[in-house]
Amino acid sequence: MSGMLDALGLGLSVAATPTNLWYCFLGALIGTLIGVLPGLGPIATMAMLLPLTYYLEPTAALIMLAGIYYGAQYGGSTTAILMRVPGESSSVVTCLDGYEMARRGRAGTALATAALASFFAGTVTTLLIAFFSPPLTAMAQKFGPAEYFSLMVLGLIAAVVFAQGSLLRSFGMILLGLLLGLVGADVNTGLDRFTFGYPELRDGIGIAALSMGVFGIAEIVLNLGKPQGEGGKRQAISAMRLTRADFRAAWPATLRGTGLGALLGILPGGSAMMGSFAAYSIEKKLSKTPERFGQGAIEGVAGPEAANNAGAQASFIPMLALGIPSNSVMAMMAGAMLIHGIAPSPNLASAQPKLFWGLIASMWIGNLMLLVINLPLIGLWVRLLAVPYRLLFPAILLFCCIGIYTVNSSVLEVAMLAIFGLAGVVLSLLKCPLAPLVLAFILGPLMEENLRRAMLLSNGNAAIFLSPISIALLLAALVLLALILLPSFRKVRAVAAEE
Repeated sequence: MSGMLDALGLGLSVAATPTNLWYCFLGALIGTLIGVLPGLGPIATMAMLLPLTYYLEPTAALIMLAGIYYGAQYGGSTTAILMRVPGESSSVVTCLDGYEMARRGRAGTALATAALASFFAGTVTTLLIAFFSPPLTAMAQKFGPAEYFSLMVLGLIAAVVFAQGSLLRSFGMILLGLLLGLVGADVNTGLDRFTFGYPELRDGIGIAALSMGVFGIAEIVLNLGKPQGEGGKRQAISAMRLTRADFRAAWPATLRGTGLGALLGILPGGSAMMGSFAAYSIEKKLSKTPERFGQGAIEGVAGPEAANNAGAQASFIPMLALGIPSNSVMAMMAGAMLIHGIAPSPNLASAQPKLFWGLIASMWIGNLMLLVINLPLIGLWVRLLAVPYRLLFPAILLFCCIGIYTVNSSVLEVAMLAIFGLAGVVLSLLKCPLAPLVLAFILGPLMEENLRRAMLLSNGNAAIFLSPISIALLLAALVLLALILLPSFRKVRAVAAEE
């Protein structure tokens, strides 16, 4: 316990430096803005900001990107409650009861409930990350190349099984991501692979160009094709306080939402949206008066808001402890680490203790900042919705092109950005999930490296993959594949994707 307290003390000393506090505040502020504005989510924003991280210290860059992610979960609830316009997909459920509370003159109560539930969930999940990451890291440090390879196979299969949409399309995205990850010079022989004579590709395709294209540029183009709805009428903001009856109804829902969101956030392919939908469903089933839901039930705000924030932060556990990004947002975080030459791995806590614990401590500070950012500035956030999207997208596109060009001063990078943007639009229209693509692109080269290293160590003997840990991981992967064959699992998966 003393070692844990020392580590948290180290983290707070790192996160509380003026520079890191500024980037934590900046990330939380940008995240809130992105959460308020419909159509531009945290994934696209983090992808667009990846080039800027070249010029930041690794700890500051990760603190800012993390703030954008969990800050977006806060911001999305503001317009969902006041205008029935969910800024984030995870805030869709909040519209159901939050907007009804606002219509009944309780907008302040709904906003306070959402903010306090999110803060509580963020605080609890930050402690979970602090306590569970070191044991998982210690276990994973026993891994060799064979175990690493098996772990990554499990991660990719889990991403396919739990991804939204068609399984066949998810497998296709995994294969495409692995193929793109092969571009560049061979690690062992130095021979070029799939570079097509372009020397700029010898180092491989840049994560910034790929992620900014398929998430950022594609998101902008797709949003331009959508009608810009007005949403609901803005409701007046009442006093931001909870009565004793409100508190008695909200705190059990907050606890359940926190636990459920944290559990679903840890799972590969888990997301804040999944947690919020599941929390709302559970609260409605447990309620003695389920007919109140959709009519302004405070539990319908507290549970989902706690779940989406807990899910957002719990998804850091697999990446920090095992080096495996569990969703596309964590892939962005892993990409930022790779930009700075830091490979996501279980050795992160021992190799980069200031970065590891500084990032964890910054999450609690960021959640505290979000209370200050969100509640007093609600009127400002709502007024930002009056800015037409057609006026925003040219500036965003210009920012993307300048950012990607300044990375290597390469015109080819800008061309690749356009190509991946077009590919992202086509894949989205074909309803192909993009998260498995980015996960496979990041994990593919690491899988190849560990596979070849394992075979070199064993002189080509595949028995090296029969160690107890490796067998357990591969069996877990086979179990996940077997789940797909079960009609009941396919039915549940289809219903969850539809919701």
